[in-house]
Amino acid sequence: MKRIIFPLMLIVLLLSACAPATPVEPTPDVNAVRTSAANTVVAEFTLTAAAFTPTSAPPTETPTPEGPTETPTTAFATDPTQIALGTPGVLCDDFSFDPATIDVTIPDGAPMTPGQEFVKTWKIRNTGSCTWGEGYGLIFSYGDRMDGQPVPLTAPVLPDQEVEISVNFKAPTGINEYTSAWQMANPKGVSFGKAIFVKIIVQ
Repeated sequence: MKRIIFPLMLIVLLLSACAPATPVEPTPDVNAVRTSAANTVVAEFTLTAAAFTPTSAPPTETPTPEGPTETPTTAFATDPTQIALGTPGVLCDDFSFDPATIDVTIPDGAPMTPGQEFVKTWKIRNTGSCTWGEGYGLIFSYGDRMDGQPVPLTAPVLPDQEVEISVNFKAPTGINEYTSAWQMANPKGVSFGKAIFVKIIVQ
């Protein structure tokens, strides 16, 4: 029995001495190796493409901010009426009236026949600092003109002086109520003061 065990042990020792130090790895699968290599190549191409992908270029021109909008300025530094008078800063023309005495002739609502001629006279006061002389007078403002022709002033009107001014009219032919408004004006044609008017009823 001893003779059989001893040779067996000797054989086992010899085999273990001849065995490799590291376990032998199995032979890799060729298809698996090819798939892994292909995946690696694809990954490297993806990284390379990402590295060279151009980004959007910055704008080459810097937009310039718009300047402030200019506010248009008026051509007149003062009232245009004052400039027309040639005395900037000083308005020398004005007038006023007393509502109780302004209508010297033809009160408001006076009846007229179609085509009737009449003269309307108002009483006003020069409340400005300029004397009304040649070139001063009434001009048509608005409403129905009724062929109105202003009567020129016959004498200068001093400041704070009252004067009667008139317009020759002709009533329209249509049956209706008519109103004609007028204003005083200086020799340059610049009107001043409130409008005064005549109102008639053609029957």
